[in-house]
Amino acid sequence: MIGQTLLEVGQENGIDLEGACEACMACSTCHVIVDEEWYQRLEPSSEEEKDLLDLVFNLERTSRLGCQIHITGELDGLVVSLPREHLNLQDR
Repeated sequence: MIGQTLLEVGQENGIDLEGACEACMACSTCHVIVDEEWYQRLEPSSEEEKDLLDLVFNLERTSRLGCQIHITGELDGLVVSLPREHLNLQDR
Protein backbone atom coordinates (compact mmCIF):
# COMPACT_ATOMS: atom_id res chain seq x y z
CA MET A 1 0.00 0.00 0.00
CA ILE A 2 2.84 2.45 0.75
CA GLY A 3 3.77 4.25 -2.46
CA GLN A 4 0.38 3.65 -4.06
CA THR A 5 -2.17 6.39 -4.56
CA LEU A 6 -5.37 6.61 -2.59
CA LEU A 7 -7.20 5.92 -5.86
CA GLU A 8 -5.32 2.63 -6.34
CA VAL A 9 -5.83 1.53 -2.75
CA GLY A 10 -9.52 2.41 -2.89
CA GLN A 11 -10.09 0.50 -6.13
CA GLU A 12 -8.23 -2.55 -4.82
CA ASN A 13 -10.53 -2.54 -1.78
CA GLY A 14 -13.86 -2.14 -3.56
CA ILE A 15 -14.34 1.59 -2.91
CA ASP A 16 -16.36 3.39 -5.60
CA LEU A 17 -13.57 5.56 -7.02
CA GLU A 18 -13.79 5.49 -10.81
CA GLY A 19 -10.50 7.10 -11.87
CA ALA A 20 -11.77 7.43 -15.47
CA CYS A 21 -8.62 9.18 -16.71
CA GLU A 22 -6.30 6.58 -15.15
CA ALA A 23 -4.64 9.18 -12.90
CA CYS A 24 -3.55 11.65 -15.60
CA MET A 25 -5.63 14.45 -13.98
CA ALA A 26 -8.08 14.83 -16.84
CA CYS A 27 -11.24 14.03 -14.84
CA SER A 28 -12.43 14.35 -11.29
CA THR A 29 -13.94 10.91 -10.71
CA CYS A 30 -11.52 10.20 -7.86
CA HIS A 31 -12.60 13.29 -5.89
CA VAL A 32 -12.47 12.63 -2.16
CA ILE A 33 -13.06 14.79 0.89
CA VAL A 34 -10.28 14.45 3.42
CA ASP A 35 -11.11 14.56 7.10
CA GLU A 36 -10.14 17.94 8.56
CA GLU A 37 -7.72 16.33 11.03
CA TRP A 38 -5.76 14.70 8.18
CA TYR A 39 -5.87 17.41 5.52
CA GLN A 40 -2.82 19.35 6.74
CA ARG A 41 -0.73 16.16 6.83
CA LEU A 42 -0.98 15.75 3.05
CA GLU A 43 1.48 17.10 0.52
CA PRO A 44 0.08 20.35 -0.92
CA SER A 45 -2.04 20.24 -4.06
CA SER A 46 -0.41 21.16 -7.35
CA GLU A 47 -1.84 24.06 -9.35
CA GLU A 48 -3.15 21.55 -11.90
CA GLU A 49 -5.01 19.64 -9.17
CA LYS A 50 -6.43 22.87 -7.75
CA ASP A 51 -7.69 23.85 -11.22
CA LEU A 52 -9.50 20.52 -11.60
CA LEU A 53 -10.95 20.72 -8.10
CA ASP A 54 -12.47 24.10 -8.97
CA LEU A 55 -14.74 22.20 -11.39
CA VAL A 56 -15.99 19.38 -9.13
CA PHE A 57 -19.46 18.96 -7.64
CA ASN A 58 -19.66 19.26 -3.86
CA LEU A 59 -16.29 20.96 -3.49
CA GLU A 60 -15.17 21.20 0.13
CA ARG A 61 -12.20 23.03 1.62
CA THR A 62 -10.52 19.65 2.17
CA SER A 63 -11.32 18.20 -1.28
CA ARG A 64 -8.53 16.38 -3.09
CA LEU A 65 -8.12 14.02 -6.03
CA GLY A 66 -7.43 10.48 -4.84
CA CYS A 67 -4.94 9.97 -7.68
CA GLN A 68 -2.77 12.72 -6.20
CA ILE A 69 -2.59 11.43 -2.63
CA HIS A 70 0.38 9.08 -2.30
CA ILE A 71 0.20 6.75 0.67
CA THR A 72 3.05 7.03 3.18
CA GLY A 73 3.56 5.56 6.62
CA GLU A 74 2.53 8.90 8.10
CA LEU A 75 -0.92 8.50 6.53
CA ASP A 76 -1.75 5.28 8.38
CA GLY A 77 -5.37 5.75 9.49
CA LEU A 78 -6.18 8.44 6.89
CA VAL A 79 -9.91 9.25 6.88
CA VAL A 80 -11.66 10.36 3.69
CA SER A 81 -15.23 10.37 2.44
CA LEU A 82 -16.74 10.33 -1.03
CA PRO A 83 -18.86 13.20 -2.34
CA ARG A 84 -22.51 12.47 -3.10
CA GLU A 85 -21.86 12.77 -6.84
CA HIS A 86 -19.06 13.54 -9.25
CA LEU A 87 -18.55 15.00 -12.69
CA ASN A 88 -16.45 13.19 -15.27
CA LEU A 89 -14.68 16.04 -17.02
CA GLN A 90 -13.67 13.71 -19.86
CA ASP A 91 -17.34 13.41 -20.86
CA ARG A 92 -17.71 17.13 -21.48
